[in-house]
Amino acid sequence: MIAWKLKHWRVVGVAAAFSVAACGGEGGETGASGDGGEAGEGGDVVAPPAPTAEAPAAAAAGGEAGEAGAQTAYAGLEGDQRITLRLHHLQGFVLAAERVLQDPNTQPADAAILVQQGVLEVYDAFPTEFGTLNADIVRAAGDTEASRDQLTQRINAAKAEIARASGALEADAAITVARLVDISTGLYQLVIQEDFVDPIEYQHSMGAALAAQAALREAQADLRRRDAAAYAEANREVERFVALWRQATAPEAPTPYNQLLAQGSRIRFALSPYL
Repeated sequence: MIAWKLKHWRVVGVAAAFSVAACGGEGGETGASGDGGEAGEGGDVVAPPAPTAEAPAAAAAGGEAGEAGAQTAYAGLEGDQRITLRLHHLQGFVLAAERVLQDPNTQPADAAILVQQGVLEVYDAFPTEFGTLNADIVRAAGDTEASRDQLTQRINAAKAEIARASGALEADAAITVARLVDISTGLYQLVIQEDFVDPIEYQHSMGAALAAQAALREAQADLRRRDAAAYAEANREVERFVALWRQATAPEAPTPYNQLLAQGSRIRFALSPYL
């Protein structure tokens, strides 16, 4: 049974409740716990409009754990490397929104809310750590009143703006990819609970996986120059990783966590020549 949870949060000074949860993950290169990580972003979990008997109180705790876990992925990163991870972490929400928007069975507002979640949980918590990013361009893709065509254009603009800001930085893409995989696998651990599936954590973990794939492809020229065989292997493993999210919205029976974790380990092994 899929259970929904909401987080109460404020956007542009207006309190609004949306179907959200935290986007987070495990620790950094060694999968560390919270040591050295920052505190998670704020936000209280409130009851859904149509609660289900199957949704335990652990859903709320899981969302908070995901937020705190997201910050451990930043442990030990400084300067451009840290900013690059911030940008790609935010990009994950935009890419998840894009995938949701491409599903004819969803509404444009479903995608817009994902962008809003990303702005709130990733950007608003650390606005000084995004380099030259014009966040207003990303915020515009969170307009729940926009049509599907309008939202497609705004999502494309948000992607281009994040790519522009990221392109101005000097960072190791292999580290960025590895940390995004950590975020994705860590968050996915919260998706499959004993008696329910969390559809929001499913989409947030999917976004981090899509961002890892995007970061790898953006740096393909450099990574191929450094080790062509390692890049080819990493690209194959990342493609297999992304494929574990079979659809844009959570199915009743998602990919088992152990399979996803194992695939994440294969990515790290493929990236090992760079790390």
